[in-house]
Amino acid sequence: MTNDARPEASAPRPVLVRHPVRPELAGLVAGIVGHHERVDRPVVRRQVAGSLIPLVLSFGTPLDVIDLSAGEERGRRTSFVAGIMPGHATTSFEHEQHCLQIYLTPLGVMRLLGLPGRELAARVVDLADAVPAFDDRLVERLHEARTWPRRFELVDRVLLDLLGHGRPVEPFVAWMWRQIERSGGRARIGELVEQTGWSQRHATARFTEEVGIRPKTAASVVRFEHALAELRDRPAAEVAAAVGFADQSHLVREFRRFAGWTPTELLRTEPTTAQAAIG
Repeated sequence: MTNDARPEASAPRPVLVRHPVRPELAGLVAGIVGHHERVDRPVVRRQVAGSLIPLVLSFGTPLDVIDLSAGEERGRRTSFVAGIMPGHATTSFEHEQHCLQIYLTPLGVMRLLGLPGRELAARVVDLADAVPAFDDRLVERLHEARTWPRRFELVDRVLLDLLGHGRPVEPFVAWMWRQIERSGGRARIGELVEQTGWSQRHATARFTEEVGIRPKTAASVVRFEHALAELRDRPAAEVAAAVGFADQSHLVREFRRFAGWTPTELLRTEPTTAQAAIG
């Protein structure tokens, strides 16, 4: 894969309408966003790695998943779910993107969708196949609702209903994930495992099954997210020290791994990230 998949410089900026997450869904849903964008020529974008899982309910033209650096299921998608990605993705579309996006946390996948994260990790799957509640009838109802407030109200009802039918997350797995998240990816995994009281093998296996990636990989993704946020305001050397990289070279290697670009290259682009969409 080449490193020239930058957004079209002349493409108009998309319209994003953000909806507050209901308190009942805190920790499970990170954001709900309405997205509408029209373009006069094909747009190619790269989505960098992230810890959130997007569910996309589309009313517009399909999105082509051109490449996944660490995943499967390339091809054309309308409504889809993209599991936690320990790598970057390249997508393209023509004419229009018009959709409602729900960003789940790794804990939300189990609790709301009833699916272990492993089944979705590093994959892009048609949404109705993965989650029957998000079928074509729901997409039609959302489209017919016409206004974003009405659409958000409908989605809230669906999510709250799913909350009552999902699967509980293993408590020690949820605790490990929250420690990784709160530490910005700097938590020592061995120490976390020791505090759970389980063996390294069991704790790693259960975490990987429910979250979708191994604990150390999860920590690396979260640390990358924090570094990316810091990089917009601070020099790379300062960021490397602040977020726990061994040195600036280590930071550069991780950016190549998770974004496909060096930090300098990344700052010259406008990568699409879930965090940017919900921030």
